[in-house]
Amino acid sequence: MPGPVSEAHLHDLSPEAVHLPFEPGPYRMAMGLVSVPESAWFELDCRYPAEIAERRRLLRERPAEVFAALPISDLARREALIAVAGNLSQYHPAWFGWDGAQLQNRLTSETWNPAEVSPDPLAVAGLLVQEDLCLIQNSDDGPVFSAGILCFPSRWRLQEKIGRPLLAVHGSVPFYAERLGAAVDRFMRNVKEGHVACRLNWSVLDDSALFQPTGKWQSAENPDITPDNAGERLHLRVERQTLRRLPESKAVLFGIRVHSYPLNIAVKAPAVAEALAAAVRALPTEMSHYKSITPFRAALVSWLDARTCTKSSSF
Repeated sequence: MPGPVSEAHLHDLSPEAVHLPFEPGPYRMAMGLVSVPESAWFELDCRYPAEIAERRRLLRERPAEVFAALPISDLARREALIAVAGNLSQYHPAWFGWDGAQLQNRLTSETWNPAEVSPDPLAVAGLLVQEDLCLIQNSDDGPVFSAGILCFPSRWRLQEKIGRPLLAVHGSVPFYAERLGAAVDRFMRNVKEGHVACRLNWSVLDDSALFQPTGKWQSAENPDITPDNAGERLHLRVERQTLRRLPESKAVLFGIRVHSYPLNIAVKAPAVAEALAAAVRALPTEMSHYKSITPFRAALVSWLDARTCTKSSSF
């Protein structure tokens, strides 16, 4: 059985990054991709022990909800593990070892032979990093979601999406089909090898849990969340998403690192409060509903306004 994170390494884990991806101006739907270096492909931080333990628990107790794979992904899943192991051993050699035959996670005292991994190569990769890992592969119907370890979903179910083209996977997302679908499919077909792309996505939720397979489309007002307690009751949820091409299988490995910050921890500076308030105000009604912000939108904006330099009462 794996042991706890080594105390010798624990102090080396960095503090959790706080991402604040709010754009000024009117709402717009865009991929918003930037390139990041190989060394920044994955985020490893002080939440590693708790999050890896939770990922292991979910794989053990709720495997059908957090892991799925189509046969067409067999090669890609094994290639994904080797790519993840190679990156971690290169940029974090004190914590991870990979010699082409044996994989070591010194943080958890685990050793694997990638040729004989159990339960699955992609699942093992998902126990090395804090990111969820999904595979996208080209098909006659466009890019298809072919496999995934999804321990920390943001209110969607893996089994409802696996095997579907990306356009169908995002079918419930307002404006996706007409504004973003073609661009995403084009990117997935053309992303170059050796390139790590990154984007950030945000929402505000009334639940801090990382594992949230349900809860979208809430609309009934929540009277328990008020302008006085919104900072304690609400959580800024940010997904740091990465994409890269696997050279042998040609699949795209899609990583999703989820951060859930208490609102009053993430929003301390007046400028941050003002930026988030503006972003919430700019959300179209459909997107506010999709993100389930509608039940507490007024309380959220009022709480943010109370912490900005310039306060506005409209929302």
